[in-house]
Amino acid sequence: MDDLQPRSAFLGVSFLFPDGPPQTPRPVPRRDTKSVGDRSEIEVMAALIRHGYLISIPYGENHRYDLLADDGASIARVQVKTGRLLPTGAITFNCYSSHRHRGAPGRPYFGEVEYVAVYCPQLHKVYLIPEADLVATAGYLRVTPPANGQTKRIRWASRYELL
Repeated sequence: MDDLQPRSAFLGVSFLFPDGPPQTPRPVPRRDTKSVGDRSEIEVMAALIRHGYLISIPYGENHRYDLLADDGASIARVQVKTGRLLPTGAITFNCYSSHRHRGAPGRPYFGEVEYVAVYCPQLHKVYLIPEADLVATAGYLRVTPPANGQTKRIRWASRYELL
């Protein structure tokens, strides 16, 4: 019994780290486009579920959509994109699939999805854009008024935001 010494209340709290957290810092994993896209998909799914949609995920990676959103009356194909907030006050995102690493040009989603959902990590917000409002190249959602005072042909982010 003399071998057993009482341990501090904080030691042995976890079976993974019986003597507390590791003392050497773990290397920060490299961020790649796959992990960025996976996070965006999770954020979009969570937002859609909060709005009452049932979510289905297609098996495999070679679909033109990332998930199916079921509102009880219809099922919509949704392609998820990660948006980037620009210093100009607009969120930019691709409206096409990018296979440039394979030497193929980008291919727009016209007629193949009902929505493109954009997650903007800088704002922690999700935007749901109907296929009719998409363009063939890069899309922009305006968060703040433009510096030049333009008011026509602006896609305001607030119009598409999933609250």
